[in-house]
Amino acid sequence: MNTKKTVLLDVDEVICFSGYLEAVNEFLGTHYILDDFTDYYIDIAAVPKDRFEAFHHFIETKNLYQNAVILPNAVDTIKKLNEVYEIYICSACVNPFNIQNSGKEFLNKYNFLIEFLPFLDPKHFIFTSAKHLFKADIQIDDRLSNLDNDVELKILFPSYHNKSISNEELKEKGVLRAGKDYKTGWKEIEKILLDTH
Repeated sequence: MNTKKTVLLDVDEVICFSGYLEAVNEFLGTHYILDDFTDYYIDIAAVPKDRFEAFHHFIETKNLYQNAVILPNAVDTIKKLNEVYEIYICSACVNPFNIQNSGKEFLNKYNFLIEFLPFLDPKHFIFTSAKHLFKADIQIDDRLSNLDNDVELKILFPSYHNKSISNEELKEKGVLRAGKDYKTGWKEIEKILLDTH
């Protein structure tokens, strides 16, 4: 009988930054960095409305995970967690602005995961935007709206778009914050989930 606790683990802005920002910069000829943004949807903030459709046609030609930037300590920490917990990847792949061409992102994200996290069981990969349907003991996500009230331990991973969420709001929702800097987020996760285990 498996007695390991289960973890629902997000991918984008938690394990890696995909090449989305790089695609925006290439398309616009800009030099944005993540800290230039406070909203989750970088394209809405950066791309002019009259070029929005053209941008989404542009990214159809890209594999946004080909040059994804893995967050510091993510792989090492996930490997350690995998020894103690049952890890389930729970990540969305549908681009709400280009639904009909989102299918290739499922494949690209899957290939990224099996290349960089080969120790995880691919049968534990859940690609969905309806994360609330899946229950676990622990959930790690960068979006507060994705953290399910029914999950015992909810952890908000720090990212450019969630810095302004107050400690009061997190406390009210029963959510722990893994620090305030994505560069040290995985070290904070390790303290929360491994040091006290």
